[in-house]
Amino acid sequence: MAEAKILVVDDDPAIRNLIYRFLAKQNYTMEAAEDGKKALALFEQFTPDLVILDVNLPDTNGYDLCKEMQSRTGVFVLMLTSRTDEADKIRGFSEGADDYLTKPFSLLELEVRVGAILKRQRPVTNAEQQCLTFNRLVIDPVRREVMLRDEMVPLTALEFDLLHFLASHPGRVWRRAELIQKVWDYDYVGDQRVVDVHVGQIRKKIEKDTNEPALIQTVRGVGYKFEPPEGGGDAQVSA
Repeated sequence: MAEAKILVVDDDPAIRNLIYRFLAKQNYTMEAAEDGKKALALFEQFTPDLVILDVNLPDTNGYDLCKEMQSRTGVFVLMLTSRTDEADKIRGFSEGADDYLTKPFSLLELEVRVGAILKRQRPVTNAEQQCLTFNRLVIDPVRREVMLRDEMVPLTALEFDLLHFLASHPGRVWRRAELIQKVWDYDYVGDQRVVDVHVGQIRKKIEKDTNEPALIQTVRGVGYKFEPPEGGGDAQVSA
Protein backbone atom coordinates (compact mmCIF):
# COMPACT_ATOMS: atom_id res chain seq x y z
CA MET A 1 0.00 0.00 0.00
CA ALA A 2 1.34 3.44 -0.93
CA GLU A 3 2.38 5.73 1.90
CA ALA A 4 -0.45 7.91 3.15
CA LYS A 5 -0.79 11.52 2.00
CA ILE A 6 -1.08 14.11 4.77
CA LEU A 7 -2.04 17.79 4.50
CA VAL A 8 -0.96 20.08 7.37
CA VAL A 9 -3.00 23.26 7.84
CA ASP A 10 -1.68 25.74 10.42
CA ASP A 11 -1.01 29.48 10.20
CA ASP A 12 1.98 29.20 12.56
CA PRO A 13 4.96 28.54 10.26
CA ALA A 14 7.07 27.04 13.08
CA ILE A 15 4.46 24.39 13.95
CA ARG A 16 3.52 23.80 10.31
CA ASN A 17 7.11 23.24 9.24
CA LEU A 18 7.93 21.10 12.28
CA ILE A 19 5.03 18.72 11.58
CA TYR A 20 5.77 18.71 7.85
CA ARG A 21 9.45 17.82 8.28
CA PHE A 22 8.84 15.26 11.03
CA LEU A 23 6.16 13.32 9.15
CA ALA A 24 8.05 13.55 5.84
CA LYS A 25 10.88 11.68 7.60
CA GLN A 26 8.35 8.95 8.44
CA ASN A 27 7.89 8.55 4.66
CA TYR A 28 4.46 10.17 4.49
CA THR A 29 3.76 12.28 1.38
CA MET A 30 3.25 15.80 2.68
CA GLU A 31 1.66 19.11 1.68
CA ALA A 32 1.12 22.20 3.83
CA ALA A 33 -1.13 25.28 3.87
CA GLU A 34 -1.28 28.36 6.07
CA ASP A 35 -4.96 29.25 5.62
CA GLY A 36 -8.33 27.80 4.67
CA LYS A 37 -8.34 29.03 1.08
CA LYS A 38 -5.01 27.43 0.20
CA ALA A 39 -5.95 24.34 2.22
CA LEU A 40 -9.10 23.74 0.14
CA ALA A 41 -7.23 24.27 -3.14
CA LEU A 42 -4.55 21.78 -2.07
CA PHE A 43 -7.21 19.40 -0.75
CA GLU A 44 -8.75 19.19 -4.24
CA GLN A 45 -5.41 18.60 -6.02
CA PHE A 46 -3.66 16.45 -3.42
CA THR A 47 -6.63 14.33 -2.15
CA PRO A 48 -5.01 13.62 1.24
CA ASP A 49 -5.80 10.60 3.42
CA LEU A 50 -5.43 12.71 6.58
CA VAL A 51 -5.64 16.44 7.30
CA ILE A 52 -3.89 17.80 10.40
CA LEU A 53 -5.95 20.92 10.96
CA ASP A 54 -5.54 23.86 13.31
CA VAL A 55 -8.78 25.14 14.82
CA ASN A 56 -7.79 28.81 14.52
CA LEU A 57 -7.04 29.98 10.98
CA PRO A 58 -6.86 33.58 9.69
CA ASP A 59 -9.69 33.23 7.15
CA THR A 60 -11.92 30.50 8.61
CA ASN A 61 -12.19 28.19 11.60
CA GLY A 62 -11.08 24.60 11.60
CA TYR A 63 -14.53 23.26 12.48
CA ASP A 64 -16.05 24.68 9.28
CA LEU A 65 -13.11 23.50 7.19
CA CYS A 66 -13.35 20.02 8.71
CA LYS A 67 -17.04 19.79 7.73
CA GLU A 68 -16.35 21.12 4.23
CA MET A 69 -13.54 18.63 3.57
CA GLN A 70 -15.45 15.67 4.96
CA SER A 71 -18.47 16.54 2.84
CA ARG A 72 -16.25 15.99 -0.21
CA THR A 73 -14.37 12.83 0.77
CA GLY A 74 -14.16 10.48 3.73
CA VAL A 75 -10.89 12.13 4.79
CA PHE A 76 -9.56 11.63 8.31
CA VAL A 77 -9.10 14.85 10.32
CA LEU A 78 -6.80 15.37 13.32
CA MET A 79 -7.57 18.72 14.95
CA LEU A 80 -4.91 20.88 16.60
CA THR A 81 -5.75 23.52 19.19
CA SER A 82 -4.04 25.61 21.81
CA ARG A 83 -7.22 25.48 23.87
CA THR A 84 -7.59 22.98 26.68
CA ASP A 85 -11.31 23.57 27.16
CA GLU A 86 -13.12 20.23 27.00
CA ALA A 87 -16.07 21.92 25.23
CA ASP A 88 -13.83 22.72 22.24
CA LYS A 89 -12.83 19.08 21.98
CA ILE A 90 -16.44 17.94 22.17
CA ARG A 91 -17.34 20.41 19.41
CA GLY A 92 -14.43 19.17 17.26
CA PHE A 93 -15.57 15.58 17.55
CA SER A 94 -19.19 16.46 16.85
CA GLU A 95 -18.07 18.23 13.66
CA GLY A 96 -16.48 15.00 12.45
CA ALA A 97 -12.87 15.19 13.67
CA ASP A 98 -11.30 11.78 14.18
CA ASP A 99 -8.90 12.87 16.88
CA TYR A 100 -7.64 15.90 18.78
CA LEU A 101 -4.23 17.15 19.92
CA THR A 102 -3.79 20.09 22.27
CA LYS A 103 -0.72 22.30 21.83
CA PRO A 104 1.95 21.92 23.00
CA PHE A 105 2.28 18.25 22.05
CA SER A 106 5.22 15.90 21.61
CA LEU A 107 6.18 14.66 18.16
CA LEU A 108 6.07 11.11 19.51
CA GLU A 109 2.44 11.61 20.53
CA LEU A 110 1.69 13.06 17.07
CA GLU A 111 3.29 10.03 15.42
CA VAL A 112 1.21 7.60 17.53
CA ARG A 113 -2.05 9.46 16.83
CA VAL A 114 -1.38 9.69 13.08
CA GLY A 115 -0.47 6.00 12.90
CA ALA A 116 -3.59 4.97 14.81
CA ILE A 117 -5.91 7.01 12.57
CA LEU A 118 -4.35 5.72 9.36
CA LYS A 119 -4.59 2.09 10.52
CA ARG A 120 -8.30 2.41 9.82
CA GLN A 121 -7.38 2.41 6.14
CA ARG A 122 -6.01 -1.11 6.32
CA PRO A 123 -7.64 -3.60 3.98
CA VAL A 124 -10.36 -5.62 5.69
CA THR A 125 -9.81 -9.36 6.02
CA ASN A 126 -12.16 -11.93 4.51
CA ALA A 127 -13.76 -12.51 7.90
CA GLU A 128 -14.45 -8.78 8.21
CA GLN A 129 -15.85 -8.36 4.71
CA GLN A 130 -19.33 -9.66 5.44
CA CYS A 131 -22.21 -7.21 5.46
CA LEU A 132 -24.06 -7.05 8.76
CA THR A 133 -27.82 -6.90 8.25
CA PHE A 134 -30.30 -6.16 11.04
CA ASN A 135 -33.76 -5.79 9.51
CA ARG A 136 -33.49 -2.59 7.45
CA LEU A 137 -30.04 -1.62 8.78
CA VAL A 138 -27.15 -2.83 6.58
CA ILE A 139 -23.49 -2.22 7.46
CA ASP A 140 -21.04 -2.86 4.60
CA PRO A 141 -17.40 -2.89 5.82
CA VAL A 142 -15.89 -3.14 2.32
CA ARG A 143 -17.64 -0.07 0.95
CA ARG A 144 -17.72 1.45 4.44
CA GLU A 145 -21.38 2.29 3.87
CA VAL A 146 -24.44 2.08 6.10
CA MET A 147 -27.94 1.82 4.66
CA LEU A 148 -31.09 2.31 6.74
CA ARG A 149 -34.47 1.62 5.13
CA ASP A 150 -32.72 1.75 1.73
CA GLU A 151 -31.25 5.18 2.36
CA MET A 152 -27.55 5.97 2.82
CA VAL A 153 -26.55 7.06 6.32
CA PRO A 154 -23.75 9.69 6.21
CA LEU A 155 -21.21 8.63 8.84
CA THR A 156 -17.69 9.90 9.45
CA ALA A 157 -14.87 7.36 9.33
CA LEU A 158 -14.75 7.05 13.10
CA GLU A 159 -18.54 6.84 13.47
CA PHE A 160 -18.55 3.97 10.97
CA ASP A 161 -15.76 2.13 12.82
CA LEU A 162 -17.55 2.50 16.16
CA LEU A 163 -20.93 1.36 14.81
CA HIS A 164 -19.40 -1.57 12.90
CA PHE A 165 -17.46 -2.69 15.98
CA LEU A 166 -20.51 -2.58 18.27
CA ALA A 167 -22.75 -4.29 15.68
CA SER A 168 -20.13 -7.03 15.17
CA HIS A 169 -20.63 -8.01 18.83
CA PRO A 170 -24.42 -7.74 19.32
CA GLY A 171 -25.56 -7.88 22.94
CA ARG A 172 -22.09 -7.50 24.41
CA VAL A 173 -21.52 -4.60 26.78
CA TRP A 174 -18.34 -2.56 26.26
CA ARG A 175 -16.77 -0.10 28.67
CA ARG A 176 -15.72 3.27 27.23
CA ALA A 177 -12.04 2.45 27.83
CA GLU A 178 -12.43 -0.83 25.93
CA LEU A 179 -14.07 0.91 22.99
CA ILE A 180 -11.28 3.47 22.86
CA GLN A 181 -8.69 0.68 22.84
CA LYS A 182 -10.53 -1.33 20.15
CA VAL A 183 -11.75 1.46 17.87
CA TRP A 184 -9.26 4.29 18.40
CA ASP A 185 -6.52 1.65 18.60
CA TYR A 186 -4.34 3.18 21.27
CA ASP A 187 -4.38 4.09 24.94
CA TYR A 188 -6.31 7.35 24.90
CA VAL A 189 -5.38 9.57 27.82
CA GLY A 190 -8.03 12.23 27.30
CA ASP A 191 -11.62 12.50 28.45
CA GLN A 192 -13.53 9.27 27.79
CA ARG A 193 -16.62 11.34 27.03
CA VAL A 194 -15.30 11.31 23.47
CA VAL A 195 -17.07 7.93 23.18
CA ASP A 196 -20.34 9.49 24.35
CA VAL A 197 -20.06 12.23 21.73
CA HIS A 198 -19.58 9.77 18.87
CA VAL A 199 -22.35 7.48 20.10
CA GLY A 200 -24.61 10.54 20.26
CA GLN A 201 -23.76 11.45 16.66
CA ILE A 202 -24.48 7.92 15.44
CA ARG A 203 -27.78 7.82 17.32
CA LYS A 204 -28.95 11.01 15.60
CA LYS A 205 -28.47 9.23 12.28
CA ILE A 206 -29.87 5.74 12.93
CA GLU A 207 -32.25 5.87 15.91
CA LYS A 208 -35.96 6.65 15.61
CA ASP A 209 -35.93 8.29 19.05
CA THR A 210 -32.59 9.48 20.42
CA ASN A 211 -34.15 9.84 23.90
CA GLU A 212 -35.04 6.15 23.86
CA PRO A 213 -32.33 4.59 21.68
CA ALA A 214 -33.11 1.02 20.65
CA LEU A 215 -30.00 -0.01 18.71
CA ILE A 216 -27.08 1.45 20.68
CA GLN A 217 -28.13 1.20 24.30
CA THR A 218 -26.47 2.79 27.32
CA VAL A 219 -25.68 0.39 30.16
CA ARG A 220 -25.57 2.64 33.21
CA GLY A 221 -22.27 2.67 35.06
CA VAL A 222 -20.62 0.50 32.41
CA GLY A 223 -20.80 1.63 28.79
CA TYR A 224 -22.66 0.67 25.62
CA LYS A 225 -24.04 -2.30 23.73
CA PHE A 226 -25.58 -2.86 20.31
CA GLU A 227 -28.99 -4.50 20.60
CA PRO A 228 -30.37 -6.01 17.36
CA PRO A 229 -33.91 -4.83 16.55
CA GLU A 230 -36.77 -7.13 17.53
CA GLY A 231 -37.37 -9.69 14.83
CA GLY A 232 -33.91 -8.97 13.41
CA GLY A 233 -32.27 -11.79 15.29
CA ASP A 234 -28.52 -12.09 14.99
CA ALA A 235 -26.67 -10.41 12.17
CA GLN A 236 -27.39 -11.88 8.77
CA VAL A 237 -24.28 -12.39 6.68
CA SER A 238 -24.51 -11.14 3.11
CA ALA A 239 -22.04 -11.72 0.32
